[in-house]
Amino acid sequence: MEQDLDTTTALVELAEMLKLSLPDDIVDAFFADGDLTVTVQRPSIVKVLKFLRDDANCQFSQLVDLCGVDFPEREERFEVVYHLLSMNQNLRTRLKVCASEDTSVPSVASVFSCANWFEREVWDMYGVFFSDHPDLRRILTDYGFDGHPQRKDFPLTGYVEVRYDESQKRVVYEPVKLTQDFRTFDFMSPWEGAEHAHQQMLPGDEKATHDG
Repeated sequence: MEQDLDTTTALVELAEMLKLSLPDDIVDAFFADGDLTVTVQRPSIVKVLKFLRDDANCQFSQLVDLCGVDFPEREERFEVVYHLLSMNQNLRTRLKVCASEDTSVPSVASVFSCANWFEREVWDMYGVFFSDHPDLRRILTDYGFDGHPQRKDFPLTGYVEVRYDESQKRVVYEPVKLTQDFRTFDFMSPWEGAEHAHQQMLPGDEKATHDG
């Protein structure tokens, strides 16, 4: 669905207002592809979220989602992304802060209580530490889990596998043992398909050029 002109205008005006109201806290604010994205100085995320929640012209009263993104090639490889909803204004916006493996991001659980579990998930999956979080524990993996599975350098097999040992009558952790190597796909095989099959000749295609 195409975004209506009033919404587009409102988001563009919001971007300009944030730049003017919080010049030391906003790195960038731009409107593109129907979305407003605001990059925030990491220490200022609590301040900016409070402003967006409480200001009469914003009223972003709901934190819809908080997630992590990994860019291993960057010096600050992680982005923490916040999606906000203003029901009064019928607007949505996205905030981002950057972090490295050695830097912490201020917890926003004091601004939006739902951030408690969202931040625990980002910590569990990416290893981004949230300072002043009331209960920063793993939430999807086991407490003894090694590593952070949504980092792009995390091995596909993981490090350990879990099974129930009948002799010990308990769950045991063991190093991963692959029963078969990862499969190497032959994309030129007619059984697995080519990337641009409509542009390439595959074995047997020559038969279609003959009559009868």
